[in-house]
Amino acid sequence: MPQIGAPELIVILVILVLLFGAKKLPELARSVGSSAKELRTAMKDDPKDDKPSSTTKQ
Repeated sequence: MPQIGAPELIVILVILVLLFGAKKLPELARSVGSSAKELRTAMKDDPKDDKPSSTTKQ
């Protein structure tokens, strides 16, 4: 898998600015960050039980 270098990152950033506008990018980044934080918290709090739950049919 090829690595992403500086020129590729610059092209991606230019495309993002053209698509969303400079004012919308900080709001979009904040939203993605809060979603990632919520996902991490949910994954950490979710216990991995190997026991069958009490709601399963027998």
